[in-house]
Formats: sequence, C-alpha cells, structure tokens
Amino acid sequence: MRWSQLYVPTLREDPADADAVSHRLLVRGGFVRQLMAGHYSLLPLAVRVRAKIVEIIREEMTAIGAQEFVLPALHPAEIWQRRR
Repeated sequence: MRWSQLYVPTLREDPADADAVSHRLLVRGGFVRQLMAGHYSLLPLAVRVRAKIVEIIREEMTAIGAQEFVLPALHPAEIWQRRR
C-alpha cells in the first residue's frame, strides 16, 4: 500500500489531555485515537504493528511447542457475582 493511500492522521501538537509520553507519541504518530478515558481505537498503523507482533509471538511459541487458545471476550455474570 502506498503511504499516500494510508489513513495516518498525525498531529503537530501534543493532545491537551495526554499526560504520559507514550500516549502523546502514539496519538501524534497516528497510531491510536482516544474514545474516552482509558479506551482507545487502533488506527491502521497500530493494527499493522499489532499483527506483526502477534506473528512473531506465534512463531516463537510454535517453535517451543506451545499451544494457542483464545479466551472469550464476554463472560457470564454468574462468575463475577458473590454468593451469599
């Protein structure tokens, strides 16, 4: 893909609400956008970086004979409720 066709919304100035250096750099570099406090959307650059990291980890885990499994994103409420 050509750089001119890639969606990379970079910023020249630091975001007003960014305290951490990593947060400022990721937003300014066009990797993430903050939805609300503590919630971020991965933009195309971050998706590509994440995919490469997952691929490297998967290769290394396969090389040592590990098995991959996926945990559910939603859990039943019963496991979080206290029994009285």
